[in-house]
Amino acid sequence: MVFGTGELAELAAYYFTEDGDRAVAAFVVDDEFVREDTFASRPVIALSELASRFPPAAYDAFVAIGYRQLNQARATKCAQLRALGYRLASYVSTRSSTWPDLKLGDNCLIMESNTIQPFVRIGNGVIVWCENLISHHVVVGDNVFIASHVVISGGVQIGEGTFLGVNSTIKEKVRIGAGVIVGAGALILKDADPDSGYLEHPTARAGIPARRLQALL
Repeated sequence: MVFGTGELAELAAYYFTEDGDRAVAAFVVDDEFVREDTFASRPVIALSELASRFPPAAYDAFVAIGYRQLNQARATKCAQLRALGYRLASYVSTRSSTWPDLKLGDNCLIMESNTIQPFVRIGNGVIVWCENLISHHVVVGDNVFIASHVVISGGVQIGEGTFLGVNSTIKEKVRIGAGVIVGAGALILKDADPDSGYLEHPTARAGIPARRLQALL
């Protein structure tokens, strides 16, 4: 079972089916969000009907919710499905580089082209998009979202519920508190307090037409 009917849910189903050892039987949503009978060629099931139609003794689940509410929406739904008796599946792309000692929680999604070095611990409900470096002895807390091209240097600790944006970089041994937002391109060189935010300045518009700018390149 995959909870959700958005793009992330479609991606998760594709990864589990094409690169994992699982078949996705159906998609699940909260009752008030059932607006179609099928999604991605599979049935859409109301949550209230899930246990009777797909009992937890026979099916696992995966919650495909992104960083909404600073990852809390995903954490809440994972807890709800666990309470119903479902085991939560994790996926690690065969096109990523990992080591046998990787400690990985449940409901994790590790996409392709990631490099995860030895002595890494990743908690529950963590989503790691494509082409990141998670260096040795890194500890990633529960319900973290790591976007693409993030560099996490050795010995970093990342608190639960944190979001790391595209192309952000974390210096070695830094501690990131819970619920931190690190924006795209940000560079973190020292410890980050819980619930803090870091944004890189966006590139300024050149102020001249592109055809004139091309002549200067």
